[in-house]
Amino acid sequence: MATLVSPSLLAADFLHLDREIQMINRSDADWLHLDVMDGMFVPNISFGFPVLEAVAKVCQKPLDVHFMIERPERYIKQTAKLGAMMMNVHQEASVHLHRTIQEIHDAGMKAGVTLNPSTPVSTLEDIIGDVDMVLLMSVNPGFGGQKFIENTIKKVQRLRRLITESGSQALIEVDGGVQAETAPRLVAAGVDVLVSGSYVFKAAEPEATIRELKSLTP
Repeated sequence: MATLVSPSLLAADFLHLDREIQMINRSDADWLHLDVMDGMFVPNISFGFPVLEAVAKVCQKPLDVHFMIERPERYIKQTAKLGAMMMNVHQEASVHLHRTIQEIHDAGMKAGVTLNPSTPVSTLEDIIGDVDMVLLMSVNPGFGGQKFIENTIKKVQRLRRLITESGSQALIEVDGGVQAETAPRLVAAGVDVLVSGSYVFKAAEPEATIRELKSLTP
C-alpha cells in the first residue's frame, strides 16, 4: 500500500487558512489532520467546531480529526455532522473505549485510537480488531514542532506485530517530528499514514514536500 500523508493543520498560517486549505486541495495529500485540544487533557488549546465547520466547507480531502480532549465521546454526533472520515480518540481519555468506538462506527465514521508516548501498545490487545487506525504520538501531545521520540520506531514494530497476529485491518499512523530523516524510518518500520505539520506547512514548497513523503515505500 502506498504511504498516506495527512498534513496537520495545527502548523498552518491561521491568518490565511483559506489559502492553506486550497494548497492541500491541490496537493497529493490524502487526508487533512485536525488536532482539537481542550487545555485539560493536553496543556494547550487549539481550535474547536467553528474552525472545523469552516474547514469542512472548503476542504476536498477526507478529514482526519484527532481529539486531544477529555471525554471525546461527547462530540461524536457533532463530528459526524461535519462529514469527518475519521474520529480519533485517546485511549487515555476514554474510560469506556469499546463503547466509544462502537458509537463512532454507528455515526458513520472510521474509528481511530491514539496512544501517548508512554502508553504501551499492549493496552490495545482486546480492542485492536475493532479499530480502523491506531495513531502513535511520537512527541508528547499538545504542541507542534517537537523533537521526535526515538522509541517510536520500536513501538511501531510492536504494533505492526500485534495487528498482524490479531488479523486486524487497522492502519498505523504516526504524529510528531515527522520530517526528511524520520519519515523513511517510520515507513520502513510499518507506518501507513504520516502526519506532518511544520515540515509541510513551513516548507518553501509544501506540495513538493507532500509528494516526497508520499513517495516513501517500505
